[in-house]
Amino acid sequence: MNKTLIHSALLCECQILINYYKLKQDKSVQGFKLFYNEEIVIAVSGIGKENTLSALDYVFKNFQIDKAINIGTAGCKDKKIKIGTLFCTNKNLENIAYATLSTFDIPINDPLKIKTTLIDMEAIYFEEVCKKFIDNILILKVVSDHLDIKIPKKSYIIELMQNSFKQWKDLI
Repeated sequence: MNKTLIHSALLCECQILINYYKLKQDKSVQGFKLFYNEEIVIAVSGIGKENTLSALDYVFKNFQIDKAINIGTAGCKDKKIKIGTLFCTNKNLENIAYATLSTFDIPINDPLKIKTTLIDMEAIYFEEVCKKFIDNILILKVVSDHLDIKIPKKSYIIELMQNSFKQWKDLI
């Protein structure tokens, strides 16, 4: 049976989904956290390119995926955009705003180095891998900061994701 893949870099970015679907972790998988049931696979890869590529390689080798969603947080260079705002960065959706996104391998805090509204550390790699297998791909980002280098607390990220959940849960 085909499943929907949800990818996040951090557990706190998808904790709301794990709780909502009452998923248990597959402890036999090494290198990243994997949760799944009959309909959904959640891969929590860790931050960055190599972690993302490794987790997605495992998922596409072991599951039939027909839809893939990257859900996570992103830095925003536009201080007028509220923290907690949800964007789709690869498609125009009816009830979710669109924003441009760049993926960097290191944290960036200089807005002059950024040509897009949002930045993250995984989305481009997620999209490149998924495009090899499927067409139904969404990249959803919640603004977590305005280019702050310090890593936000897990509880803060969980709250941001919970607050936006109603906006994106029907896309799964």
